[in-house]
Amino acid sequence: TEDTRSHPTNIIAQSDNLRFFGDVAGRSTLVLAMRPYTLLVKKHLNKALCLQHFPSQAIERHVVPEVEVQDNPELLLRPILIERSKTEKCLIEPSINSVRISLKLNQTDALEEALTKMYMRFLMQRADSLDVLRRAAMEGYDISFLITDTHVLELGRPQLLDFICGFIEEVDTEVSQLKLSVNARGRAVAVEFLRSLAF
Repeated sequence: TEDTRSHPTNIIAQSDNLRFFGDVAGRSTLVLAMRPYTLLVKKHLNKALCLQHFPSQAIERHVVPEVEVQDNPELLLRPILIERSKTEKCLIEPSINSVRISLKLNQTDALEEALTKMYMRFLMQRADSLDVLRRAAMEGYDISFLITDTHVLELGRPQLLDFICGFIEEVDTEVSQLKLSVNARGRAVAVEFLRSLAF
């Protein structure tokens, strides 16, 4: 029989009905719109973070994240792919002693793509300050995190869940605010340029 563990379980987050809130402004609106998506990520990530200490089977007295080396298929669980839309998704890859979370962020135009790329690169260059952040994202994703059993013991599962879900909610807002700032600067430059051409 075919081993289905390499094929991710696909889950669609239904959040369109919470996209607009007339009485809630700005940041709160975006956060509320993403709440069903982040709650679904939190639910499945909570299950995936049931990790245990597991030494390497190949090297004595070494502990390596099995989700990274992938030398032992029996130690890997089936990946979970959660999609909010075609352009926004989260891939959770669990194993016996580590979990890898990869995020694809919503990018509707070239400006958002450029801003997201620069912002994620800025964060990944500072991975030393944040233990769970990978220096390079998985192919096809914007940013990736690696959580081991040591992180769960030291930081706590609830704190890690809140951090990942908070990051998902806040990063979309940050990119939107950067886009508004760039557009405002562009308009100001255009106004000054046209004013300098006026006779």
